[in-house]
Amino acid sequence: MSAVEKPAEDLAALVEKTAETVAASLGKAKTAIGAVIFGQEEVIERVLVTIISGGHGLLVGVPGLAKTKLVETLGTVLGLDARRVQFTPDLMPSDIIGTEILDETASGKRAFRFVKGPVFAQLLMADEINRASPRTQSALLQAMQEYHVTVAGERHDLPKPFHVLATQNPIEQEGTYPLPEAQLDRFLMQIDVHYPDRDAERKMLIGTTGIDEVKARNALQAEDLLAAQRLVRRLPVGDKVVEAILDIVRSARPGEKGIGEKLAWGPGPRASQSLMLATRARALIDGRLAPSVDDVAALAEPILKHRMALTFAARADGDTINGVIAKLVERLG
Repeated sequence: MSAVEKPAEDLAALVEKTAETVAASLGKAKTAIGAVIFGQEEVIERVLVTIISGGHGLLVGVPGLAKTKLVETLGTVLGLDARRVQFTPDLMPSDIIGTEILDETASGKRAFRFVKGPVFAQLLMADEINRASPRTQSALLQAMQEYHVTVAGERHDLPKPFHVLATQNPIEQEGTYPLPEAQLDRFLMQIDVHYPDRDAERKMLIGTTGIDEVKARNALQAEDLLAAQRLVRRLPVGDKVVEAILDIVRSARPGEKGIGEKLAWGPGPRASQSLMLATRARALIDGRLAPSVDDVAALAEPILKHRMALTFAARADGDTINGVIAKLVERLG
């Protein structure tokens, strides 16, 4: 055995041991969240995948499905400083990123002091993001992309980790400002929150209307989460998985024969990057050291759907984005 091969084997063994420890911690976190949020196992998994991947998520669902409760629970379970901003039409960028105020000392000397806004949190919930003006939306989305804000020419770095979980109400569109396609691309994943099934709703009724309501318990610290995010980028990805990601993303673009002819616009390279990271994160949460094609198939819809649009002719023919993605997934075999 050469001297080069041995360090490589030692590194692989270290990654494997670390992955087992991290996977066990993430399993505890997933269980702790599920003890508070009933009937949303898929949503919990996708939110965890988004955060472990180092990205931001867009939660879409009608009111009353525990979207706000989910974010609060995540903050407690993952040991993150969590804050919430209710987006309204009169919300200003300074209400999110902060502003400078003029201070005067006892000696009469005046100076500006920066007061940080709620964006300086490790986990920020942007509630009903489509109710704010495009200017305010852009201020938040710029911070999401660059991980810092600039006020009066001075840069202020956001804390690490930094994640945004934004919510959007799909049924109440009056007085809203839909997010532009380029800004939607900043979200790693769109997570649809559906009604719970009957058994889950029964469990929720019993568990949340009594005297002793179940409380979220801490399972991780911010440092553990950062370690998990670093590990995700070190997990190996087989050629078969890489080719599956390329096949499904590139087939979802206009100009490709067949399905591509139904699309007005499709996902860019950022979607491929998101899918690569998300498949690794899903594998790690499941206790696996490498992702599979099944992970690509499971995550294709939430990662691609907000990055695609059908042509008018395709919509007239009754096609849907979910249906198009389902056909792309079928091709993976």
